[in-house]
Amino acid sequence: MACLVALLAVFFPRLAFLTVWLARPGLVTAAFGQAILWPILGVIFIPFTSLVYVVLYHPGVGIVGWEWLWVGLAFLLDISHWVGGYSQRRYATRYSTGMPS
Repeated sequence: MACLVALLAVFFPRLAFLTVWLARPGLVTAAFGQAILWPILGVIFIPFTSLVYVVLYHPGVGIVGWEWLWVGLAFLLDISHWVGGYSQRRYATRYSTGMPS
């Protein structure tokens, strides 16, 4: 059960972003322009930030005011995901030999 929850946590923002991209491609195009590389890199490396950026982006205006707070919080969530994965991997490799270093 814990593995299922972990998989959902990892893949939910990516699936949500891809759903938005397929359902409303104009939102992603307005947010990222005609470049296709930036949305793909966003889905791979910072999915929550990309999703929040696309949802909050206003065509012709951009992101203004308090909306940047939500983008920043999403970025912190993405970074915490990477840092947590690194610390758990380091912990697991330290104790996999049976001898803590």
